[in-house]
Amino acid sequence: QVQLVESGGGLVQAGGSLRLSCAASGRTFSYYAMAWFRRAPGKEREFVGAISNSGGRIYYADSVEGRFTISRDNAKNTVYLQMNSLKPEDTAVYYCAQRSTGYPTTTNDYAYWGQGTQVTVSS
Repeated sequence: QVQLVESGGGLVQAGGSLRLSCAASGRTFSYYAMAWFRRAPGKEREFVGAISNSGGRIYYADSVEGRFTISRDNAKNTVYLQMNSLKPEDTAVYYCAQRSTGYPTTTNDYAYWGQGTQVTVSS
């Protein structure tokens, strides 16, 4: 079965950086689009970024555009989220997700989800 395992979360001061990783297994990684979502305390889960199977198409939420970078390494079955200039409002549990197509979407239409990794940004 498909497994997605996030890592790299932690506590960072405002203005700092973190890189999240999501290791995928269970099916051919290079076939499928990947995405990152987040859920802040008391809020709904929201889209952060998505990348097509080849990496050629990328989408970002307006709130992270210019600060976050999504990328993937198909040889390592891993998707990354580089987060720079972090703000306290970026505090959330971050989830990676895998779609059952190579085309990314900003909606919740992803078939598999990881357990999440906590990111806390202090002011």
